[in-house]
Formats: sequence, C-alpha cells, structure tokens
Amino acid sequence: MDASAVVGEAPRRRSDESELPRWRLSVLRATYALIAFGMGMQIVPPLLDHAALDRGVIPSLLAGMCLVDLLGIRYPRRMLPMLLFELAWKATWILFYGLPQWRSGLTPSTFAGDFQAIAAGVILMPIVIPWGYVWRHYVRAAGDRWR
Repeated sequence: MDASAVVGEAPRRRSDESELPRWRLSVLRATYALIAFGMGMQIVPPLLDHAALDRGVIPSLLAGMCLVDLLGIRYPRRMLPMLLFELAWKATWILFYGLPQWRSGLTPSTFAGDFQAIAAGVILMPIVIPWGYVWRHYVRAAGDRWR
C-alpha cells in the first residue's frame, strides 16, 4: 500500500522527475542515438577489419563511447556527462589543433572532414545540453562524501 494513501497526502514526485520537459528528454535521446549509431557506423568497420599490428586505440575508445551513449537513450539525464565529454574533447581539438592548423595553412588531407564534423559537435552540444540542469546537479549540488 502506498504510504501517501495512508496519510492522505498527494503522492510525492521525485525532485528531478519533472525538472526537464519531455521534449528536452526526447532531444537528449535523439542526440545519444545520433552519436551512438552515427559514429558507430563509422567505427564498426575498422573494428572488424584491420591490420594485425594496428594499435586501435582511437577506434576502441570511440566504440566504447558509442556503447555507453546507448545508455543515454534510456537514461538521458544520468548520461549527461557523456555529452559534456563530447563537447569538451571537440572544443579542445578545435582550440589546440583545428584552429592552429587552419591559421598556419598546414593541414592534413583529412582536415576539412574532421573540422566540419567536430565543429558541428561544438555548435550542437551547447544547444542540446540543458545547462540549468547541469548547473544544479553537477556544479551546485553537494558532492559525494570523501570518507
């Protein structure tokens, strides 16, 4: 029997249950799916067919990110650190590799494609990420105890 029914008060809602509207959760889910499946389609072929001596660090890392992003489809709020990481690494690449290479005029043959895909993420992630929620739950909220 529900405790609220016994006391006669309205059922309690979890504090963050209604904090993000359904449309925002849908946008987050779509973003996780886009990353997981879009990047996954690019990553799976090199995982399945590669030279025996390839290091495979980057494809393995990206495949792991794709798999974890699948959890974001079910748990969009809990997996927000994945989107923050996505923004962080892409912004880091733009600032420390992309723009300096572009300014110098010394760019690798893959630069245009890399820059376009990474810049799209730097533009999209700040729009998709619910910054108020991030502020309340990751910056202002009390951290876990140390002992």
